[in-house]
Amino acid sequence: MTHTPTSRRRFQQWLAIAPLAAWLAHRPASAHGEKHERGAAAAPVVKEQKPWGIAAEPTEAKRTIQIRMSDNMRFTPSHLDVTEGETLRLRAANRGKVLHEIVIGTPEELQAHAEMMKKHPGMEHDEPYMAHVAAGKRGDITWTFNRAGDFEFACLIPGHYEMGMRGTIRVKPRA
Repeated sequence: MTHTPTSRRRFQQWLAIAPLAAWLAHRPASAHGEKHERGAAAAPVVKEQKPWGIAAEPTEAKRTIQIRMSDNMRFTPSHLDVTEGETLRLRAANRGKVLHEIVIGTPEELQAHAEMMKKHPGMEHDEPYMAHVAAGKRGDITWTFNRAGDFEFACLIPGHYEMGMRGTIRVKPRA
């Protein structure tokens, strides 16, 4: 079997986070994770304009896109095409055995948040553009993409982002 520099690098990255992944798989859920699982009795959504759009009520979604998360540190699909003004329900289904999350943002915002998560892995936050999803569960984000541009989504749990658990969103201008 031939190993390319890329496959060697991925294997080395995996070795670097394997202890973390094992710890995450066997620890109790933190408050960080608990706050993100939204149920039927969720509080009203706080709507704050972000560069990538604004939160929406679940009843406003015109389309649902299921995004699968797995312990191979990938999202499927990893790219979404959206039309400016479209309101989507992003339904994140965790098919893995460890906690994952999905967070929407600009590449710069996601990178900064990932760095903060490394320094403070137990930090609590609950924003409408993110969902923490326990193993075997699912979580929803309902979002209106009212700004055209290229954005991303990622799992910012320490180690996951670094292993490539991210995707892209292209919001095309309205015709």
